Formats: sequence, C-alpha cells, structure tokens
Amino acid sequence: MNQQENEFQVNVDESSSHSGERYWGNVEVIEQGNNYRISRVEIKPRHGIKPQIHYHRHEHWVVVSGVAKVTCGDEEIFLNRNQSTYVPAATLHKVENPGSIPLVILEIQNGEYLGEDDTERPFEITSEVGS
Repeated sequence: MNQQENEFQVNVDESSSHSGERYWGNVEVIEQGNNYRISRVEIKPRHGIKPQIHYHRHEHWVVVSGVAKVTCGDEEIFLNRNQSTYVPAATLHKVENPGSIPLVILEIQNGEYLGEDDTERPFEITSEVGS
C-alpha cells in the first residue's frame, strides 16, 4: 500500500462513527477529505431517516436504485434512479423509501465541519390525550 492509499484508509477509518448499520438501513463512507465526505446510503423498504438539520454542511443526494421521497424545507419530491437533489445547510430535511426494494443513494456532504454533533433532530410534537 503506497502512502496515498494509506492516507485514504486513515480518512475512511476516522469516519467509522458515520458508517454502520442503522434501524432504517446502512451507511458506508466511501471517501472522505477535509471538507467533504462521500457515502453510500441504503434505506430499507418503507423506512426512512428522521427529519434533521446540519448547520455547517450541504448535501447532494444521487439516487442509484429505488425511489426516494425527499422532504427539504417545505418541498416534497420523488426521485428515481439517476435523479438528484441538493440539501442546503440549515434546512430541515429527510428521505424515505416508499418502495418495496432497497433505496440506494450516494450522499456527498460538503462543508467546513462534518462532525455528527452538527446534526440536530427536532422532536416531533404529539398531542396528549386530555390536554
């Protein structure tokens, strides 16, 4: 392994907190640099990622297979294979798989800070019985 390959491997290993199994699917970091991260995101049928906001990074999502239901701010769109969308920083967003096959997305994150502690997940307000 040459020095460049070794440095790349170190970058991927440092991102391991971002990679891994989730209840809704799986995330695998493919490549990471100082201001970007490229991940393969797989979402199980009829599952999705909860609404979230990132203040220091933007995201681009490219659908590789399946259908994505994307909510970004007040806009809701459906994306098919080979279609993409942009999620600006500081925008509430989520992605769901309404289909019956796994949804695979390439996610490109870009920003000055990519730490997971920049992810805010607003809680959902539910009304209580008797209030």
